[in-house]
Amino acid sequence: MKRTIFLLTFVVTVSCVHAQRMLTLEECRNLAIQNNKELQISGEKIKMADNEKKAAFTKYFPQLSANGAYMWNQKDVNLLDMGALSSSLSSSLGGLAQLPIIQHLMSGVNDMQHLDVQNLWVGNVSLVQPVFMGGKIVNYNQITKFAKQLAESMNNSQLQDLIYKTDEIYWQVISLVNKKKLAVAYVDLLRKMDGDVTAMIHEGIATEADGLSVKVKLNEAEMTQTKVENGLALTRMLLAQICGLSLEEDLSLADEKLDNFPVETTQASADLNEAFMNRNELRSLDLAMKIYKRKERIALAEMLPNVALAANYFVTNPNVFNGFKNDFAGMFNVGVMVKVPLSGWWEGTYKRNSAKAETRIKALEWQDAREKIELQVNQSVYKVNEAGKKLIASSRNMENAEENLRRANLGFEEGVIPALNLMEAQTAWVSARSSLIDAQIEVKLTEVYLSKALGKLSVNEKE
Repeated sequence: MKRTIFLLTFVVTVSCVHAQRMLTLEECRNLAIQNNKELQISGEKIKMADNEKKAAFTKYFPQLSANGAYMWNQKDVNLLDMGALSSSLSSSLGGLAQLPIIQHLMSGVNDMQHLDVQNLWVGNVSLVQPVFMGGKIVNYNQITKFAKQLAESMNNSQLQDLIYKTDEIYWQVISLVNKKKLAVAYVDLLRKMDGDVTAMIHEGIATEADGLSVKVKLNEAEMTQTKVENGLALTRMLLAQICGLSLEEDLSLADEKLDNFPVETTQASADLNEAFMNRNELRSLDLAMKIYKRKERIALAEMLPNVALAANYFVTNPNVFNGFKNDFAGMFNVGVMVKVPLSGWWEGTYKRNSAKAETRIKALEWQDAREKIELQVNQSVYKVNEAGKKLIASSRNMENAEENLRRANLGFEEGVIPALNLMEAQTAWVSARSSLIDAQIEVKLTEVYLSKALGKLSVNEKE
């Protein structure tokens, strides 16, 4: 029986081990990037923009087209009224009209004026080579090039947002894991203290009030533990969702095993020019300005003459080029096409002014974004330095709280310190430990936020 229980326990343990998935921060980032639907959509938009760019380039090439048609007509075509012609000749020639030669001649004329057009076939092949389109083709190609770059810039911006969000949730999980450990340790400490105080009450050393105070603290600690555990479970699910994994998957993070994960505090600084150069928001707005400037030129091109070379080949059956014979025949022609817009100048002017207004709007948005980025970078540097100072202060406070708790425990064991004072020392220790965890996490997050503000947050960035 014992052997069976041991085997079952072993199987369950092994299953749990295999079910649990260990992930590093970089692995979480990669999973999030691979499975994020918004990034996939923006990737498809890049492909769309690239295809539109290639399609625009084809406007430089000759435009070749072919047309064909078949038509059935109810009647043939007669060029002359043979009845009227015969009457006129009979009256003019008299008896001569009845001569065989005259009759033969009239029969020939009748055949010549009769056209068989019941079955009509028409075909046409045309070739048009643009020569001057007012700059429309050139500017449209430039727009599609900038549109592709804009799609890439927006994709990079979404990528950095996703990395930052993943990091934020990752370190929240680490924070809650450590706070769970703290909550469990505090509950165990109070349970032990509850047992000690109960024994001391029986011995007459402690009062019932001391026992009730400990129980109140124990209940509060247990509720805090429950909240932390629930928060941790929800945050793990959120991380799983960001990574594109099942919400039920048992995730374990590499940094969970570290009670005091290493955190380096350095004096941060930032180069604003680097941020201006790297931030995708500025790049996107700059590309938008270029697009609208090209739209201005296209609006102007609509008001300019267009010149193109043209070549055509036309074929028919019946043959319209040789007496409507029942066979296929054709001809070709070449020439120059010139189109001069004589109306629509007012509309073109309004469209151009509208594009100019859009360009000015994007310029103002660019200036506003630049100012916000400058503020964001300065705030990020300040927060990094502040987080470093908080971590140093929290570490010192933790050392003091540990020493205070050690002395309180010693005094309580010797009976010189009441239970209330010991609980105050314990509460101070828990608060100091919680503040230290928050300070460590804040250092990590502020560093990530600074990288994002500088526009250099990437998957391969050192954790």
